[in-house]
Amino acid sequence: MLLSAISLFLIQSVYQNNSTKRKRIMVEQKRFAVFLATSDSAFVKKTYGGYFNVFVSTFGEEGEQWDLFRVIDGEFPEEKDLDKYYGFVISGSLHDAFGDADWIVKLCSLCQKLDGMKKKILGICFGHQILCRIKGGKIGRASRGADMGLRNITMTTDAVKPGGFLGEKTPNSLAIIKCHQDGVLELPESATLLGYSDKCNVEMASFGNHFLSIQGHPEYNKEILFEIIDRLVDRTVFYKLRITEYCKK
Repeated sequence: MLLSAISLFLIQSVYQNNSTKRKRIMVEQKRFAVFLATSDSAFVKKTYGGYFNVFVSTFGEEGEQWDLFRVIDGEFPEEKDLDKYYGFVISGSLHDAFGDADWIVKLCSLCQKLDGMKKKILGICFGHQILCRIKGGKIGRASRGADMGLRNITMTTDAVKPGGFLGEKTPNSLAIIKCHQDGVLELPESATLLGYSDKCNVEMASFGNHFLSIQGHPEYNKEILFEIIDRLVDRTVFYKLRITEYCKK
């Protein structure tokens, strides 16, 4: 249900009230781009060929063109090419959305430009926080601590009402995989809260009709989640061993 609603959000044209442009859109190949803000893990690269393929298999439809920009490595689209795209997806990241690394600042600037163009953007986890940041909200370390696992989120009245942002048949609650230590602490006035949970006050939000942001990971499956947990456990064990060895000296 959530994935179909997100896919619908991405493909809906911002020109939906203009019949001439709507007809033109129907015959053109839809083009999307993923702003990848994380490096591919060895598991994801081996199993899926990289996170880009995970996003395309989750949200893509037959006949669409999807492009990859590894923004974490400084890869960005040319400004002259932005209008060629119907929508964009910003991935999660190990980096802080409130950070000031050059590529994060550049990503924020690009999203502000896309906001002015009313381009569709789906922000996931880190991307969720980036969209809130550029719209004037407050982001930072999650007030109730890090969260990882399958969680239920409660949808707001604005999300479930007929004709609402996510369509006609949005359930009162949704299950989604989560993996984050940061979050949206305060939404800007221009945002509409769509979902919340006992762990996070802002699980899902919209900004106008062109930005949709989600703290969870609709693109993740249990295999990806379990592999992340395994890596974190291994890392924790490693650090505990190092600390133990240090204390023995």
